[in-house]
Amino acid sequence: MTNTELQHLVEQISIQFFSRPFTHRAYFNPRLRTTGGRYHLDSHDIDINPKMDDGQSHDVLIGIIKHELCHYHLNLAGFSGRHNTPEFKQLLQAVGGSRYAPRIESTTPSFHVKYLYRCTHCGLEYHRKRRINVSKYVCGRCHSRLTLIDIGLEKQ
Repeated sequence: MTNTELQHLVEQISIQFFSRPFTHRAYFNPRLRTTGGRYHLDSHDIDINPKMDDGQSHDVLIGIIKHELCHYHLNLAGFSGRHNTPEFKQLLQAVGGSRYAPRIESTTPSFHVKYLYRCTHCGLEYHRKRRINVSKYVCGRCHSRLTLIDIGLEKQ
């Protein structure tokens, strides 16, 4: 789906479910990571996470558009568009919008490097996420030198 198709879809949903026109801009924002969409109070634009579009039925996308249009129409009508107000909850339920965006599964597994250091004198082990300078830092127990033992990957 392109930005122009999204704009037409938002305008159509606004007329169909809210009986009011959507006269601002709607577009996909690939920088959104954890949220489904966002309504901008200053410009009244709506940006949508492109990962919320499944490609076939657009059910999740339509639910998110309805949610953002609730913010839009309540704000333009002079009400608070916050999630905890009774006006927002009532309007969202009336139009059938989604309350929360579904969690997106990452396609790439996230790994981080784990470093294992050992004291040369007492044998105390240190597990670190970041690499440390062994010529600068020493063991906290006996103040002896540290050596790098292992660099491993750990799945998050």
